Amino acid sequence: MTLQQKFNRLRSNKIFELFVISIIIFSALVIGAKTYHMSETVLNAIAVLDWAITFIFLTEIIIRFIGEEHKSQFFKNVWNIFDSLIVTVSLIPIEDSELAIIGRLIRIFRVLRMISIIPELRMLLNSLIIALPQLAYIVALMFIIFYIYAAVGSTFFAEINPVLWGDIAISMLTLFRVMTFEDWTDVMYETMSVYPLSWIFYMSFIFFTAFAFLNMVIGVVVNVLNEEHERVVQKNKAPEPSNTELQEEIRELKALIKKSIKT
Repeated sequence: MTLQQKFNRLRSNKIFELFVISIIIFSALVIGAKTYHMSETVLNAIAVLDWAITFIFLTEIIIRFIGEEHKSQFFKNVWNIFDSLIVTVSLIPIEDSELAIIGRLIRIFRVLRMISIIPELRMLLNSLIIALPQLAYIVALMFIIFYIYAAVGSTFFAEINPVLWGDIAISMLTLFRVMTFEDWTDVMYETMSVYPLSWIFYMSFIFFTAFAFLNMVIGVVVNVLNEEHERVVQKNKAPEPSNTELQEEIRELKALIKKSIKT
């Protein structure tokens, strides 16, 4: 067995994948620990752990690269490029420089490697990306509804509460508050004291946005996710031999049996 085959078997091993996932989770915990006030000794220990994690990530990238049968195809994978970039930047000693904040941010993004390791997360992200063109039309229609209701609200309610309805931009923020049900009844009761039928304004807006459009978004995402799942299943499913191929194999077996009997 060649070195490439050994490394390919290693990177496909479930235990190795679980080990990498556990290191990613541990890396996230180390990043979170840095946000607390700790003694100098603990911070130094965390720094050592951080470099050890970076070394493990570098080793894992090397194993995956050597285990790749076609080396030229390795960096055609977006996730391989992302992982390599994160690990490479993590190796740059910029902790004490002006770019220290960028270095910390890069280490935070190491948590995203969980997506590149777990196929189910990759499938979910791919589904969201595929659904974006369809979601764009829903978002555009939702913006039109927001704009119309904001213009109406600003026209009628600006004198009641200019802080919430002073102009169309502020009105859209207020409507977003209503859509997310953040104390929206206080806003409604305030306008109802002047316009008793203003509840129709809020109820119709909530029906269009919180119920209709958001359910449309969920429906699109779920539909694309199911299609992506079916595509992955069909891709991984081994093709079954056809009847013609089976008959041909049976004839070959019969011929071999007859030949062995004659001899």
